[in-house]
Amino acid sequence: MAKRDYYEILGVSKSADEKEIKKAYRKIAMKFHPDKNPDNKEAEEKFKEAAEAYEVLSDADKKARYDRFGHAGMGQGGGFSGNGMTMEDIFSQFGDIFGDSGSPFETFFGGSGGTRGGRRVQKGSNLRIKVALSLEEIENGVTKKIKVKKQASCKSCSGSGAKDSSSVKTCGTCGGSGYVRQIKSTFLGQMQTTAVCPTCTGSGNQITAKCTSCKGEGRVYEDEKLEIEIPAGVEEGMQLSMRGKGNAGKHGGPAGDLLINIEEKAHDHFAREGKNIIHDLFLNFADAALGTSVEVPTLNGKVKIKIPAGTQAGKIFRLRGKGLPSVQSYGKGDQLINVNIWTPKKLTPTETKLMEELRGLENFKPNPGKSEKGFFERMKDYFE
Repeated sequence: MAKRDYYEILGVSKSADEKEIKKAYRKIAMKFHPDKNPDNKEAEEKFKEAAEAYEVLSDADKKARYDRFGHAGMGQGGGFSGNGMTMEDIFSQFGDIFGDSGSPFETFFGGSGGTRGGRRVQKGSNLRIKVALSLEEIENGVTKKIKVKKQASCKSCSGSGAKDSSSVKTCGTCGGSGYVRQIKSTFLGQMQTTAVCPTCTGSGNQITAKCTSCKGEGRVYEDEKLEIEIPAGVEEGMQLSMRGKGNAGKHGGPAGDLLINIEEKAHDHFAREGKNIIHDLFLNFADAALGTSVEVPTLNGKVKIKIPAGTQAGKIFRLRGKGLPSVQSYGKGDQLINVNIWTPKKLTPTETKLMEELRGLENFKPNPGKSEKGFFERMKDYFE
């Protein structure tokens, strides 16, 4: 079943700003929240669907990629954005949008926004890497094995930062909630606000003895080997993401994402134009005038093409289906072969004499007809 459009799910237009998107998501999530719809599988799916749409549209980079490439641009499998969201992911990542100024949302959720186990958690930061691909790899898609240096949850303390379980006590300032309430006097009267506890920074705990492995940080740097599934047809500048493969979060929070920026390697034989690839073919004057057969490279080996007699410089031959696929649609582009006539820079005395004789003959005088299109007209025909 095809995925629904993210803008349609949230009921907003493509021109909606961050505030409108957040408001729309909050409304839908409140409507389909599991606490209000117990044992309702359909409501749960709509809740997850809205969270997936918000995850993309609330992120400027992901939104731009979605606007350009649609669902295909969000990656295919391999844990890319939008796949495999759990209820825990949703609450830990987006729960706090239901509160104001970082306060807990206590309307009906029965807990603190952006929390785990009643305490505030913080998602880890994203990591960015560049992956350079050849046109051959882009044509078929490829699995890349990489190694990334990242912040990982400390195995010694399971990310708590404490030496052992007895080295943790409830924060005396916030009583373990991770938040403190403050009453301020304003010209409108007294106003109550909720803020992250300054003593425990929202964890709800205080460490009395730090873990010796991570020095109380709860995270350590380590190398991780990953396999990245790159779909066929990606383009220079496209960004893919792998959920949860970024830096580990604080206080047991979820890890950030790994963002993969695509680069294209320069090719010896081809230039790229969308789904099409372009090859410059150089012919000598005699072959262009008399006609011949030549071998030309493609992404899958060489093929032989026929050059008709009288072929002009700038003639473009098309090899259908020899281009690149698109992540947005089915089918492949074409290979366009642009003919160039090779003019020798040095001639022997014999060659000079022959050319002098040819230059004066009637058929060697330029006489282009109306059917002979200029360069821009030819390119317009092929790229429209």
